[in-house]
Formats: sequence, structure tokens, C-alpha cells
Amino acid sequence: MNGLGGLNKSDNGVVIGLVQLQLPDVKTPDDLAAQTDVIVSMVGKARRNLGTMDLVVFPEYALHGLSMDTNPDIMCRMDGPEVAAFQAACAENDIWGCFSIMELNPGGMPYNVGLVIDNHGDIKLYYRKLHPWVPVEPWEPGDMGIPVIDGPKDCKLALIICHDGMFPEMARECAYKGAEIMLRTAGYTAPIRESWRFTNQANAFCNLMVTANVCMCGSDGTFDSMGEGMIVNFDGAVLAHSTTGRANEIITAEVRPDLVREARLGWGVENNIYQFGHRGYVAVEGGAGDCPYTFMQDMVAGRYRLPWEDDVAVTDGTGFGFPRPTRRHGETLPDAAE
Repeated sequence: MNGLGGLNKSDNGVVIGLVQLQLPDVKTPDDLAAQTDVIVSMVGKARRNLGTMDLVVFPEYALHGLSMDTNPDIMCRMDGPEVAAFQAACAENDIWGCFSIMELNPGGMPYNVGLVIDNHGDIKLYYRKLHPWVPVEPWEPGDMGIPVIDGPKDCKLALIICHDGMFPEMARECAYKGAEIMLRTAGYTAPIRESWRFTNQANAFCNLMVTANVCMCGSDGTFDSMGEGMIVNFDGAVLAHSTTGRANEIITAEVRPDLVREARLGWGVENNIYQFGHRGYVAVEGGAGDCPYTFMQDMVAGRYRLPWEDDVAVTDGTGFGFPRPTRRHGETLPDAAE
């Protein structure tokens, strides 16, 4: 049930709109300003398109396109005009919005950042992508974890970005911190279509959590993004899914965080987010709460290492034109400027 795409909104419903935004080609500050205006106009379209919409979600790379250009002249700052324009658009249209920027990072490579802004224009969520899509993306790995906020209608809301969603630990972390709705924004192209679909469903079902997922759409003359707006219910059922590949289409559905909460409290069979930490509770009181997973223990201890680690062929971005890095994670560039 999705309330006919949000046309029929229930008292407990949150209506989400996913914008399959036309993939831009941004090279200059003027291009960046023009694409900012495009996004602002699409916020207005979302409000006019569906008066019941609570949250409009733009894909990763909505502002910068897929060039992977790290030119400082087109990187954003949190106090810059692009973010200010998004804040004003949300306030003017009385709607929550999710946006993507590449943020200037004087101490290293830019951060791939997702923002959620409320209907008063206040930034409520700031997230740095934890898992850049290596070896293709040059972005600094995120260092702030995954925030979970009180979103529209007091739902618990999280955001991850693109490749993040291929790691089941990311969705599990969102759910573990209370998220009832997880947004996943992306710039993926057609070769990822099938894995996009089944990971969106698995992330939902394995955590009893709604997932709302959208990619860029159309061509910039080089790349072809796939759109694939997809809203999945907490039981893994697809509530809305566009396969048209039509640029600037807005995919909508109503989701029910109250039913997520009900399932998490009431389900026995397949309440996986609970059962993960309470193994075998039928046999032993409260279940086993230990950590039998070697990879988790090794990562915490700083010794994560695969049995085939020495034979991995691709371990940097040189194959995609990026120089081999020499700086370790956590170190800053020696000539970093404020």
C-alpha cells in the first residue's frame, strides 16, 4: 500500500518524492550556479506536483554531475550560495529536502556530502559518504559516522550515499541507531541496475526499515545514469519503482513509520535487527549476545585483512587517472589552507 503514490495520505503517513534528475555537465562556477537554479526549481515542482509530499529527495551528483572534477572553483562550502539556495527553497515551499554537494576540504580531497534540510530551511542532517565508489571516485572517506535524525512527521531518518548501500553493515548501522526510513541517493549507471534493486530490497527486509532510493537520470553526453527511483517497504515489498528512465520524473509513495515500529516490536519470525544480537533466544535466556564474527573483531582491532589480500589487483585509482595517494587516512595535506 502506498496511498496511490501519496495522493491519499494517512494521518501517520510520510510521503516521499524521489527526483530522477537529469544528469548535468558542470565544469565552471557559472555551470554550478545554473544547476543550483535547476534544483531549486525542481523543489518547487515537487511541491506543485503533490501537495501531500513531506520530503523531496535529489540524487547524489545532482549538483556537480559525474565528471569527478575536484576543481576547488566548483566545490561547495556549507556557508556558500548553493546550500543557502537549497535552504531557501525548502522554506519557501514548506517541504523537507535531501541534497547532494561536493564539499571543499582544505586538508585533503573533497567530501561527498548529503544534506537534509527541513521545511523551515534548517539543516538537520549532514553526512559525509563513508564508502566512496573506489577506484572511480576521488572523494575523502567520511569520518563522522551515520547520523539519524527526527525527520518529517517525527520519523527517524537516515541517509547513505550510493556505494554505501552495497555494504549491509551500513543499513544495519542506520537501523541500529533507530532509523525507520533510510534514504539512498546515487549516480549509478546501467551496469549496476540489478544489484541496485536487490540491495535496496535486502537493506529494507534485513532491518525492518523503509528504504527510499534514487539515481541521477539521462545522459550528459558521456555517462548514462539510470534513474531507478525505488521505495521499498520494511518487509522488502516494492511500493514504487520507476523503470522508465525518464529524466526529471518524480517517483512518489506514502510510507508508514508507525508500521515499522509495530513490526520491530511485534514480529517474531524474521525480526532480524533484534535477533542479530540475541542469537538462539529459544534455547538460552535472552539469546547469545556475543560477537562471533571475526571480521568485526579484526576491524575494531585494526587488523582487518582478507586471506587473499596480497593478490588484490586494484588498490588505488591510477587506472582511472588519479595519482597514487601517499597521505594516510586522518592526515592532512601539508599545504592545507583555511
